[in-house]
Amino acid sequence: MGATAGVLVVRRVTRVAESLTPEGAADRLSAGLGQLAESVRAFTDEVRAGMAERDAELRHALGIAADGSGATPGVADVKAVDDLFRTTPRGTY
Repeated sequence: MGATAGVLVVRRVTRVAESLTPEGAADRLSAGLGQLAESVRAFTDEVRAGMAERDAELRHALGIAADGSGATPGVADVKAVDDLFRTTPRGTY
């Protein structure tokens, strides 16, 4: 039992010592920066999706074709235009 405890303690101390070396610090920093980059990427994707959704809402309300080539046949949706000036559930106008 004592030998097993000794081996576990030595392994733990070795891991801690390795993490305090410059290489260990670089590994931790690299992992942290990787997580930060992934978070920024996810946030950017969410913002882009929201922008695309809002752009589609505005184009529909104003009667603009989805490709931006000009007005779609018919008249702008007056109710949708009025809704543009009301707060939506996500807190935008």
